[in-house]
Amino acid sequence: MPQHSAAHRAPDVFAPAALGPVRLRNRTIKAATYEKRARGGLVTDALIDFHVAHAAGGVGMTTVAYCAVSPEGRTDGHQIHWRPEALPGLRRLTDAVHAEGAAASAQIGHSGPVGNPWSTGGPALSPGRTLNPLTMRTTPATHRDLARIVRAHGSAARMAIEAGFDAVEVHLGHNYLASSFLSPKLNRRKDEYGGPLQNRARLALEITRAVRDAVGDRIAILAKLNMDDGVPGGFWLDEAAVVAQWLEQEGTVDALEMTVGSSLLNPMYLFRGDAPVHDFAAHLPEPIRSGVKIAGPRFLRGYPYEDGYLLEDARQIRAAVDLPLILLGGVTGRDVMERAMGEGFQFVAMARALLREPDLINRLQEQQRTRSLCNHNNKCMTTIFGHGTRCVLAPAPDRAAPRVPHDGAG
Repeated sequence: MPQHSAAHRAPDVFAPAALGPVRLRNRTIKAATYEKRARGGLVTDALIDFHVAHAAGGVGMTTVAYCAVSPEGRTDGHQIHWRPEALPGLRRLTDAVHAEGAAASAQIGHSGPVGNPWSTGGPALSPGRTLNPLTMRTTPATHRDLARIVRAHGSAARMAIEAGFDAVEVHLGHNYLASSFLSPKLNRRKDEYGGPLQNRARLALEITRAVRDAVGDRIAILAKLNMDDGVPGGFWLDEAAVVAQWLEQEGTVDALEMTVGSSLLNPMYLFRGDAPVHDFAAHLPEPIRSGVKIAGPRFLRGYPYEDGYLLEDARQIRAAVDLPLILLGGVTGRDVMERAMGEGFQFVAMARALLREPDLINRLQEQQRTRSLCNHNNKCMTTIFGHGTRCVLAPAPDRAAPRVPHDGAG
């Protein structure tokens, strides 16, 4: 059984640390945040600038999100998907991040029922027929679909090495494809991918095996795993702990980042704080706009924010496994970081706080009492409809459209 003594000496969050085969300059990670800065599935200068800012700001590793393993696995037609044409631009990005002393991770996955067939031109694959509130259309995945997607994860991980990434983060959360199969609410299949947890976890385990088989120990492998879908009848902590144990037993991942929520059914459950329903509606075309104004408060439900808001649930995963764990959710200052280290977490991940202040890690090292200026209004979420995800309280960046090199290299 895992042993985590309260008397162990907590590591220094700002000291170098090993993450699988990778050595990070500290234990802070820029969490995957959909940047909305790719164009035509290729890297832009604006996407590189976004990650360079976080690297220069002091994080140990920055995560490029979201890089789909296949064209239909995107939530937006402009998102990067893994193919040879994307590699030169991704190499420019990793080189620029490395020049600032940080490591680079690529989030890989398939959007599944969260996908947007109107934008990508491909089906939004799901365990069965599922209603997507925004795009309406989903398509049950066949065995051939699943086998192709498993192979595509391995191929994506190999290309990540070619592009100079230090790590990949396999997306097993938020009711994207693998997470939707884990969910008893969404997965009603009668075959070997449905029913008991062992079957519902089959796809996630096949994906992580394919990634490990593809890359061995050449780069670190992380997985973002849901603890709680945030909906009645969904995937929850008791099953999440078992899946975490299976991943540990198989040796397919070097660390787990525990998350919550469903981009399909309850997106605000992850973010906590204000639910900017009317801001979302303002960016959508009719009749979706009117529908969001009417039904939005049920779909985009607000939840009270508190620092370290996922810590209580993540403790239960910490008690179940010895795998390195990354604490996500309300990490805004040294107090939460040090509490996480004291409770046996090896890394912390930050998203909104770094959107507000990309240099927050440097300032936290210099001034112990520094705290994030993020006020959790969550209006950053609505900026994906513009030129790129950003904090609305921070100085506005150049509004020019992100540039893609003329040679198409990214």
